[in-house]
Parts: sequence; C-alpha cells; structure tokens
Amino acid sequence: MIVVSDIESVLPSLREARSQGLTIGLVPTMGALHPGHVSLMRASREETGFVVVSIFVNPTQFGPAEDFDCYPRPLNADIKTCEANGVDLVFHPDAKAMYPPGFQTFVEVKSLQDVLCGASRPGHFRGVATVVLKLFNIIQPDVAYFGQKDAQQVRIIRRMVDDLNVPVRVRVCPTVREPDGLAISSRNQYLDEAQRTHARALFQGLEEVRERVLKGERDAQALREVLASRIAATPGAQLDYAAVVDADTLKPVRKLKGEVLVALAVKFGTTRLIDNLSLTV
Repeated sequence: MIVVSDIESVLPSLREARSQGLTIGLVPTMGALHPGHVSLMRASREETGFVVVSIFVNPTQFGPAEDFDCYPRPLNADIKTCEANGVDLVFHPDAKAMYPPGFQTFVEVKSLQDVLCGASRPGHFRGVATVVLKLFNIIQPDVAYFGQKDAQQVRIIRRMVDDLNVPVRVRVCPTVREPDGLAISSRNQYLDEAQRTHARALFQGLEEVRERVLKGERDAQALREVLASRIAATPGAQLDYAAVVDADTLKPVRKLKGEVLVALAVKFGTTRLIDNLSLTV
C-alpha cells in the first residue's frame, strides 16, 4: 500500500493504474475510520481495480464553534485499517496542500445546501462540495463511495457532479449501525455512557416512522411529530430538526409520495448526531 501526503506524489501511482486498465475507486474520509468507512473500502475493493482512500480533516466545512481542533486524527491506526482492507493508496494531504496561499474558489450547490443540516451549519456544505470536487480533480476516480448516513451530503455531491459534468459515478452504500441501531459515526466516541444509551432514540424514532408508513400513514406532519415526540422523551436529547422531505429537492412534503427522505439531527451535550430513512411510497 502506498501512503502519500502531497498531490504530486499521488499522480504516478494513478497513471500506472490507468495504464494497466484498472478502474479507480475513491473513498473520501476525514479519518477516524470506523466500520462504516470499512464498508465503503470493501465495496470499492469488490468493484474497482485500484482503491484510494483520502484522509483529510477539511477545515472549510467546520463552523467557528465546531469541533475542528479536537476532531480525532488517529492517522497510524487509520493507515493500518486501510492496509487491512485492501486499499492501494492512502492520500492524506495537509491544509496547505489543499488550500494554498491565495485560495479563493469555492463550490456552492444552491438550495440543497441551505436546508436540514445546512440551516444550522451555514457554510458547511460549501466546504464539503469544494473539497470533494478538489479530490475528484486530483484522483480522477471512476467511482466515488459515500455512506447513506450522510444523505444530504450525497444529494449535494450528486447535484454537483451532474451540474458540472464531473466524470465520476457516485456510489451510495447502506448505513452501518451498532447492534442497537445507532448509526456508526466518528462523533459517537464523544458521547458519555448515558448519552450513548439514549442516542439509540434516533434509530428507534426512524423505525417507528417506518412502521407507521407500512401501516398506511402518509401525512408528513404526523410523522415529524413521531420523531419530535421520541426525542423530547429522551433524557439529554435536544432536537435540531426532524424533517420529511422529497429525496430529490430536499423540500418538505405534506403527503408521502415517491422517493422520500426522513431525516433528523439531535444533540447530546455538544455532540451532534444525524440519521435518516429513505422510503419509496
């Protein structure tokens, strides 16, 4: 496995892979790798000939009061995880490589970036779209792998790829969960024991919504109230949002029809967790 930190050093390995006719898969991450990331690596290993994992804690997607400085950076452990899962190349640039002096260009996906998580994290998705496009331009993957847990991020990246004619296929893999249903996230480690126990309420609320829909419920407001009530009854939980939206536009719906995304964000202390449920009605 090759490990590089500067852009120029990435290129020879990619040229060699292409000369051999290998398809290139990219798994973009911020490190602190967990089983969710591993599932993306394995999908890429099965489907592409040359697997690249990027590890970069992207400063432009963190707000001034967010956890950039304390975000976990266990690089050595992450490299071992990549090697154990058949990754061919790890790219871990620093901020100066990705945002050199004089950097002034950013990517925005209007409307989609301003709702759900974007409403409480202004500028977040501008940072995400910018760094992902940079990684696409550097690596030039055939396929890029993302997790369904970050459903809004995935929708924004797909819109960007379509709008800017980026020649990459975006592959979305299922959310990986703990035995009690909590979506695996690098931020779960911030939870104390009590918070971790109560955090399963996100999944429980989504499962209750699923059951209501299977029984015929189609009123979006009634389903939002299911989520809000579940979180309100959970000790230490503070609801950021509970939403039922069109999966394409991310705009609220009144009645469920077609492809729908049910999403919520909840804070336990300073730790913000997200989860979602995709439905076809």
